[in-house]
Amino acid sequence: MAEINDSKNGGVTETLQPPRGYSISGRKKSVAEEPVTSVLTGGEIPIYDRELTADEEVLAALGYKPEFKREFSLWTSFCVSFAVLGLLPSFASTLYYGMGYAGEPGMVWGWLIAMVFIQCVAMSMAEICSSMPTSGGLYYAAAVLAPPGWGPLAAWITGWSNWLGQVTGAPSVDYALAAMILAAASITNPDYVPTPYQTWLLTTLIMLIHGCISSMPTRWIANFNSYGSTFNIVGLFIVIVMIPAGANRESQGLPKFNSSAEVWGDIYNSTDFPAGIAILMSFVAVIWTMSGYDAPFHLSEECSNANIASPRAIVLTSGVGGVFGWFLQLVVAYTVIDIPSVIGSDLGQPWASYLIQVMPQNTALAILSLTIICAFSMGQGCMVAASRVTFAYARDGCFPFSWWIKRVNKHTYTPVNAVWFNTSIGICMTLLIFGGTVAIGAIFSIAAVAAFVAFTIPIFIRVFMVGNRFRPGPWNLGKFSLPIGAMACAFVMLMVPVLCFPALTGADLSPSLMNWTAVVYGGPMTLALLWFAIDAHKWFKGPKVNIEHMMLGREEAVINGEGQDSSESSANSLSDAEKGKVAA
Repeated sequence: MAEINDSKNGGVTETLQPPRGYSISGRKKSVAEEPVTSVLTGGEIPIYDRELTADEEVLAALGYKPEFKREFSLWTSFCVSFAVLGLLPSFASTLYYGMGYAGEPGMVWGWLIAMVFIQCVAMSMAEICSSMPTSGGLYYAAAVLAPPGWGPLAAWITGWSNWLGQVTGAPSVDYALAAMILAAASITNPDYVPTPYQTWLLTTLIMLIHGCISSMPTRWIANFNSYGSTFNIVGLFIVIVMIPAGANRESQGLPKFNSSAEVWGDIYNSTDFPAGIAILMSFVAVIWTMSGYDAPFHLSEECSNANIASPRAIVLTSGVGGVFGWFLQLVVAYTVIDIPSVIGSDLGQPWASYLIQVMPQNTALAILSLTIICAFSMGQGCMVAASRVTFAYARDGCFPFSWWIKRVNKHTYTPVNAVWFNTSIGICMTLLIFGGTVAIGAIFSIAAVAAFVAFTIPIFIRVFMVGNRFRPGPWNLGKFSLPIGAMACAFVMLMVPVLCFPALTGADLSPSLMNWTAVVYGGPMTLALLWFAIDAHKWFKGPKVNIEHMMLGREEAVINGEGQDSSESSANSLSDAEKGKVAA
């Protein structure tokens, strides 16, 4: 039974039977009674005009109104993140780095070593997600976990880094998809040479289609991604089987497979650095491929049983993706014939040139077609995840015109304005196609480094600065939390500089061969920091509470949550002694 006070009718209390599936607590719960780490204090009680489900109670304790329908499950959340991961199309897009920097050992050893540490990042992120299942994800976590007074800056850096990675995801995938489609056309018609204008038009068309799909109701999007991810998984299995079964190496007078000694030990070092650094540089392929496992975090406000299902989906995505991605690396490493010709092919797409090298043309085109379909699903998943991040940041006023971007469509119950805001920016980014391969390659660099930095900031704060202020959710790492988090942070601190290394040095280095990651990522982040120092620090205070709440034992003092930021909420906090009484 639920009691509802109707203030319009003289405070008459009416007893109602809540709908099936809704929690029945018999009283209002304080934040301290929910398994969350929140911008609200333990003694505050969120207020809403109806009974809330268990998921909605957790979200309210984090300071937010329920605005979405919860139609994602563990499986459909995994499907979106696996679609964003897009193992097959991601591998195809980054083969240049994995194979090109260190050859077969860079592929097999590089993926295996990197995945151990990437799994540490994923598990640490999942633990934070269980405690703070909100669309703001990493940005919200950085603000809440940071030391007093540093929350806004931590949220600002994390938010902008994460947003840069997210908003470049769909354009980079869709550009790679367009390049594969046009490469397939070149294979069937050798006289055809794609022009930058044709590539841009095709990329723009694909982005518009993804924008339309991402504007649909949540259930439709979930179903689309479920089918797309299922096809991704099936397609990956087919390719892993077809390549060794259909390779025509023997007809070219070669053994069926390369020797294990060559695959595991013959480093093809195309850089000016020692072999060990070349292996580390090849990690960019793994990091870019595996940067989509955070999607369930951003979809948690649309997921049922979010503080358990969302973290499980994060770990499942990273684990399954890591294992099957390594199998794909092994298959290609054992069958590739001539690495320099794959990397330097006139087709302009290493995956397509590899397939033509080791497979009959029709079989190669069939596998390339599977990759293209998987890439379409991946691009759409990137668009959905990025729109939820943009919505969360607009809800807290981080963008110009945030009042428009944060609107949820009344018919679809999805952030349609955020979708088209991202689509417009993405189309503008693809104009870099006209600047050549180096210029357009910059959006791949942003996606890898920006996402990695954003993933790790809240983990670093959690491990080294929080102490006992972190309240684990129902999914947690227990006594292994701090060691795993420390391993994740150490790996990122090593890799961020390495990802900025150019392949060549000294006189061999030219502007066309320069690694522009530091400039392309560092430039926007420097501008964002300057904006914060000059102006944004005056009005940006971190995540904004948008739900009414009151202090435990002071029910008459209701605080209007619309637009209230976390610092204003903390001004109403209890003393440490009072918090202890509430928690007890």
